[in-house]
Order: sequence, then C-alpha cells, then structure tokens
Amino acid sequence: MVALVHDYLTQRGGAERVVLAMLKAFPQAPLYTSLYEPESTFPDFRSADIRTPSLDRVGVFRKHHRLALPLLAATFARLDVPGDVVLCSSSGWAHGVRTEGRKIVYCYSPARWLYQSERYLPKRRRFARAALGVLRPQLARWDRHAASRADRYLTTSDAVSKQIREIYGIEAEVLPPPPPLGAAGAQEAIPSLEPGFFLCVSRLMPYKNVDQVIDAFAGLSGVRLVVVGTGPEEQRLRRQASSSVSFLNGVGDDQLRWLYTNSAGVVAASYEDYGLTPLEAAALGSPAVVLRWGGFRETVVEGVTGVFFDRPEARLIREAVGEATAHDWKRADLQAHAARYSERAFLERLQAVVAEEAAQTGISSGVNGLPLRSHGLRLSRDA
Repeated sequence: MVALVHDYLTQRGGAERVVLAMLKAFPQAPLYTSLYEPESTFPDFRSADIRTPSLDRVGVFRKHHRLALPLLAATFARLDVPGDVVLCSSSGWAHGVRTEGRKIVYCYSPARWLYQSERYLPKRRRFARAALGVLRPQLARWDRHAASRADRYLTTSDAVSKQIREIYGIEAEVLPPPPPLGAAGAQEAIPSLEPGFFLCVSRLMPYKNVDQVIDAFAGLSGVRLVVVGTGPEEQRLRRQASSSVSFLNGVGDDQLRWLYTNSAGVVAASYEDYGLTPLEAAALGSPAVVLRWGGFRETVVEGVTGVFFDRPEARLIREAVGEATAHDWKRADLQAHAARYSERAFLERLQAVVAEEAAQTGISSGVNGLPLRSHGLRLSRDA
C-alpha cells in the first residue's frame, strides 16, 4: 500500500496542485495531513481519502494554519502512517511522520521559516520573529532528524537540490512538477476585465514581494495589474495599491486559464524555489517577467519565454515590464517550452520511484504502481 502525506490542506497553491497530481499517480492512496479546510483549498480534494489528527478539530487552526506552527512538529512526530511506501509532500513538516515502510520525501524547500526567516517574516512582525528565535534551535534539530530518516529525497529544481545538500547533506533527485493548467481546458471570462492586463498570481506573503510589483505598476500609465491570491499581506497590499490594480481571490481554474490567455504577461518578484507560474503562463501563450533567482532561472528562457530583472525593486520590475511589452513573443515557442514539463512524465517517474522503493522491501507492484501487501502488526521505525 502507498500512503501520501502533506503539510496542511488549507490553501490553494503549487504544492497543493502537486499533491493532486500524486493522487492521480496513486488514486487509492489515503492522504494524511495536519489540517484540512475544504472551503479554502482545491475542491478536487473532496473526493480523496483524507485523514487528519486531533489538531484538525480546532477550527481557528484550519482558518489560520500559521497559528499552529508551534504544534506542527509534535503533531507530525506523533503521526504513525501505515504503508509499504509513504510519500511525503513537504516544505517543512510532513517529512517528520513515523513510518513502518519506506519513506520518500518530495521536498519543495527546506523550511523557509527556519532557513530563510529574514525573507519569510517582515521586520515589522517583531513578535513572530522573537517567537521563532526561541523555537528555531529545537525545530532545526527536529527538522534535520526528520530529514535523516527518509529513504529517498526528490525535489522540484536544481536550486532546491542545492539547498537540501547544504542543509541536510542529502542528494535529492530533481523531478520537476508539471504545470497543472493546460491550453486544452475550459475558460471562463471575467467580465470586469479587458484583455491586455499584466497578471501576478501569488500567495500574499512577505517573501513574494508583491508590494514591489504593485509599486512598479503605480508608475506605469494606462497599464492594469491583476493580483490573484490571498494571504496575510492582503489588507496591507490593498491599502498600498493604486486604482490601476485589481485583486481577485477564489478564482477557479477555468477563470485562471482565461486570465493567463488574456494577459500581456505574468509578473513574479518572489524568491521561488521552482517557478511554476511562468510555466502555467507559457502553456497558455503568455510570457513572464520574473526575478533572476532560484527556480525561475530554470523554468524561464530569457528572450524566448520571458524577461528577467535582477532585484525585487519596483524600478527594475517596471523596466522589465516595458521590455516585455516591446518584445514580439511567439506563442508556439512559449507552449513548446511548457510542454517539456508534462504531467505524464512526472507521474511515470513518481510511480517508478515508488516501485523501486517497494522493491527494497520485497514487495511486488500492483495496479497503477501500487505495492500490494497485507498488513499485520505495525511497528513504527522512526522515533
């Protein structure tokens, strides 16, 4: 049996889309997570076999998962997940579960709140910074111990693979996730918007630097920016924005396809470990204007699928938007680049990796790559 684990299902983002892809690879697998809020994550999860611990009964944590941060390490450390192979989708917590079988970690990034806290938390959040300062040594020890208990590490990009090597001393195989939105899907127009706007699709977190994107467009006459996403920075960003900026949340996939297709391009100033948004845009024929950092350097081809700027500063973003506006982008080139990141390749490699780990325990593979074995007494391997 294969089991899946994810940090929490309380939002809509790239990691949650990857979990949905994992469920395609292993449709019978149970999905363990600390918190599940159906209304704030993708509706596709409603058909999954989702299993949660007692922490999930606290409604305020489901609505504001960051409040549960001091409790998440202990929650996952106590979570005993049965399965011949346990696949953990993690950016800081899920890799800590106890298993009796082989443990594979698909790591989006070593915990940003531990290793990139200067970017993750703004200076004005003094209490959060102080609390993290107290908790960090213990959490870092827990995190490294959890990583050491994995049998295999996978990750999204060369940039994250380097971080994993430096922090954990682990060599991780790079398996890029596919862009979940393709050109073949349905589209639903948003009547209040005229085509030709620029698009920023992002969680509204400090390290995403959406404030700099908003400031950049304040100096661009006649150009509209559409921001899609939610997060703790939303109210501050709304107060900061000029009348040329529109905010949308609760956007469905059909609407998002329409937004990509009808945009002049997407803009991202965040410190991204992968860079999924430019691939979604390219699949629908739109270029990207992105920070020259991390995963964006792997998913954007300069002059072919996008334009780079060197620092997350409004002036540089504004200049790059101007460059993108003047460029003659070729829709066929954009879509050909996105096609290299296919869902089929991702699913097949993921199933192969699970089968390889199952073979280490002498388990034969069943339908859809699902190892089959009857379970008797469960003995937890991790402490």
